[in-house]
Amino acid sequence: MDILYFCDALKNISTYTSSFIKSPFHSWGIRSLWLLLLMTLTRTVFFISNKADFNEILISDWLVGIWFDAITLALICLPILAICLVPLRIQHLKIFNVINYVLFLFLNVFILFFNLVDVEYYRFTKKRSTIDLFDMVQGGNDITEQIGSYFKDFWFVMILFIGFIWLASWVFRKTKVEHYQPKKPLIAWIGYFLSLGLLVFIGRGGWVLKPIGPINASQYTSVENTAFVLNTPFTIIKSFNKIGLEEKNYFSRKTEKSLFNPIKNTVPQQFLPDKTNVMIIILESFGSEWVGAGGAKKSYTPFFDSLSKQSICFPNGIANGKKSIEALPAIFASIPSLMDNPYISSQYGNNKIEALPQILKKHDYTSAFFHGATNGSMKFDGFASQAGIDHYFGRSEYNNEAHYDHNWGILDEYFNPWTAKKLTTLKQPFLAGLFTLSSHHPFYIPPHMKGKLKKGKEPICEAIHYADYSLKAFFKTAKKQPWFKNTLFILCADHTPASNNPIYNAREKMYQIPILFYHPSGKLKPSNEKQIIQQIDIFPTVLDLLNINTKYYSYGNSFYQNNMNEGINYLEGTYHYFQNGKMLTFSQEKARNLLSIDTRSKKSVDSLRFYPKVVKKMEKRLKAIIQRYNRDLIHNQTTAYEKEHLLHH
Repeated sequence: MDILYFCDALKNISTYTSSFIKSPFHSWGIRSLWLLLLMTLTRTVFFISNKADFNEILISDWLVGIWFDAITLALICLPILAICLVPLRIQHLKIFNVINYVLFLFLNVFILFFNLVDVEYYRFTKKRSTIDLFDMVQGGNDITEQIGSYFKDFWFVMILFIGFIWLASWVFRKTKVEHYQPKKPLIAWIGYFLSLGLLVFIGRGGWVLKPIGPINASQYTSVENTAFVLNTPFTIIKSFNKIGLEEKNYFSRKTEKSLFNPIKNTVPQQFLPDKTNVMIIILESFGSEWVGAGGAKKSYTPFFDSLSKQSICFPNGIANGKKSIEALPAIFASIPSLMDNPYISSQYGNNKIEALPQILKKHDYTSAFFHGATNGSMKFDGFASQAGIDHYFGRSEYNNEAHYDHNWGILDEYFNPWTAKKLTTLKQPFLAGLFTLSSHHPFYIPPHMKGKLKKGKEPICEAIHYADYSLKAFFKTAKKQPWFKNTLFILCADHTPASNNPIYNAREKMYQIPILFYHPSGKLKPSNEKQIIQQIDIFPTVLDLLNINTKYYSYGNSFYQNNMNEGINYLEGTYHYFQNGKMLTFSQEKARNLLSIDTRSKKSVDSLRFYPKVVKKMEKRLKAIIQRYNRDLIHNQTTAYEKEHLLHH
């Protein structure tokens, strides 16, 4: 009896196995393996053609590349397989097989075309193409003029394209399903939804907080090799709903350079010793409305205010954005987000940059970034890797959920002192960043602090005071560390908070933040500077204070070098340009307003028509910045070394 039962079981397994092999699940499984092989083959061609641009490629880089290929396939295949795997008795219909064939060929053509295009195009852009490739095709005749030479010089690519498409057709014929009828409909439907669920899981990049994007590639390989592990269909898909920049031609290159040039040289100040440590503390939502050092009538930051009296204090600081995600590239790479998408999440977020950590690494600096939120939050860890930061410490590394606020991450009063102690384990000199979070909505205050903090008319007031209390806790611990006395501290907000005050909601005030430069030795003479300084000015100012001799790329200005007394940001299609106490708004290629930033009235007077010379001067400077910014981001030129061999040649 047992033998008969065993034989029946084997027969049933054989039946189900045979049914699976003849099912669309099996056929599309084989086709997916072919597509993965195809992407690896095109990556090989890409690598051979551009080998000089990459550092040593390891086996791990190939594996990471396959992982990004799998993510790409999951993203593309999800809507296709939702149609092709449906377990209904229509698989044998001729029209359904035609649909399967067309969709499979579409996958092959899409993958092949864009991966093979970048075999050549990468040489000019030094990045994988994104959706802005289509803008370039539509916006000029560069592609049409070069297509003939492309075929001539890269005839082997066309042969590969044709050959791979022929093989794809062969693979389809060999995996064609005939007379499929699911014997167990319930099991077939369960398999169908599990398959779609698996595609969603892979398409997100696994079990991650936010779906993986191009900028995350630098977390798995060196910055120089990110284009190798990525694939072009992936970067196009990820930038599909993001509007690209438009190249401007307001001036000749010569005139543009006379008005604005982001390639600059340091001027060492010799105030501080060589190899001074740097600690940049980014305080969540510390806008001037609630900070005494920023001019608030009622302050909720007693410690920050006391520290400002021992610092070079800039009460008229300017944030270069309204989002936390815009602060990091501004502060660490001096690149503002002058577009509808934050720089980090834009199609230019994977451009080659030379950020402050990368420059200081050449001078033996170690770098680290601390943010108590869940790792992956706002893609800070991805940008940290892209910017060359050596170590990232987040909620995972803190590893104590008892101090979790159940909203964002680890409470500042615990994470801040922990950061101060962790810095002691770093090799000196170091560059470190700490991004606080407790003053972010929903403004959670732990029970043991209830009744101990100053409250105001807005819920954020108590949270700002709690963040200030936690900042004091950082410095209390930091003062006991051996690195403290040889450290330059820079403190600033990431952006201003939401406000119900019409004064701080006005465009000329809605970006105002205090910025401090503090050194415990007193070698930086305390002062209260009324001039404008912006987040993108921190990068060049730090280089001058560290006595570094180098060329660098920056949209900001060092405080110590002929400062233009300017600031810039962008919101919903409008540029805001601050200079010498005034703000110019510019949109739709036209100057719209000229407002005073010194007034505290609810409604500023527009003086555009009263100062035509001032408007013209400010507009020319702003246009030069926009022209250079757009061109350099589009063509991946955001480093201090100009390239003359781009598409224009």
